[in-house]
Amino acid sequence: MALSKLNFNSLNLTPVAGKGIGFDSGADDLEASFSGGAMTFIKKLTASSDGTLSFVNGASDVVLDSTYKEYIFIFKDIHASSNEAEFTVNFRDGSTAYDATKTSTAFRSFHFENDSNAALGYQASHDLAQATGVQKIGQLQGNSGDHSGAGMLTLFNPSSTTFVKHFIARYGHHYTNAAPGNLDNFTAGYCNVTAAIDAVQFAFTAGNIDAGTITLYGIN
Repeated sequence: MALSKLNFNSLNLTPVAGKGIGFDSGADDLEASFSGGAMTFIKKLTASSDGTLSFVNGASDVVLDSTYKEYIFIFKDIHASSNEAEFTVNFRDGSTAYDATKTSTAFRSFHFENDSNAALGYQASHDLAQATGVQKIGQLQGNSGDHSGAGMLTLFNPSSTTFVKHFIARYGHHYTNAAPGNLDNFTAGYCNVTAAIDAVQFAFTAGNIDAGTITLYGIN
């Protein structure tokens, strides 16, 4: 079978910013065919010895509604004021309290700096079953001067009043319980409510968020 080739100057290529390219109805034409996805910056919060960092829809330029079906929170250089504190998240479902009912699962891996121990395992102490308390997404974080955490949390379709609201988090940080090392936390679950989730709050189980940033993006 012969190989057919197209001459580049035989195609009418009309690119458009934010669009994909596809064939149109012509015999040799291409056109902008669909809208590409985009990661849209919404809000960055910078911690400075804060007890909590909260993203509230409609407050301080925060958008957390039906504008986007997916939202991503990016954590960078999160520093704890207290040693062995645990990083947490909770969700508000229309009231003033961050107490949405959640069911979740969690596992972690860790590796010590001196290579003396490493493991991967389920974390029963971090899973929830129809609970309203905070969801732990980080465990036993160190607070030494160079210690910090980083990761992300994705919240899916928070404005839905039909389906549960799923979330997935990954958070890595310095670990200090037995020896210095890295701990990688994986958490997934859902807010089992029919009301929309209109606010998300982050905190440590002890002390403050001493430093770091959390940035919210909407995904088209």
